[in-house]
Amino acid sequence: MQNRKLVGHVTPEEKDEIQTIFERRNGLNELAKIITADNSELYEKLVKDLGETSAKFQNWWDNMATKYGWEMTEDGRWEITFDKCEIYLITPQ
Repeated sequence: MQNRKLVGHVTPEEKDEIQTIFERRNGLNELAKIITADNSELYEKLVKDLGETSAKFQNWWDNMATKYGWEMTEDGRWEITFDKCEIYLITPQ
């Protein structure tokens, strides 16, 4: 079980930015399940792209947390509702 607390909002443009990164990261993770290291050129491209996309994802969260001053905890993580642009702090119960 988890606790979920509303800690802020982002603009629709900011939401669009993280949604695009989120969808790309998920797509790359799915692709990683079927690409093997046997195809070294494609595998290396996937690893590089996944690393860059994951860094963009984390940077977005770090930048928005700094910009808006969202509450955080050591064992928590943030989550966004794409339909309402709401940011929630998720912590273990």
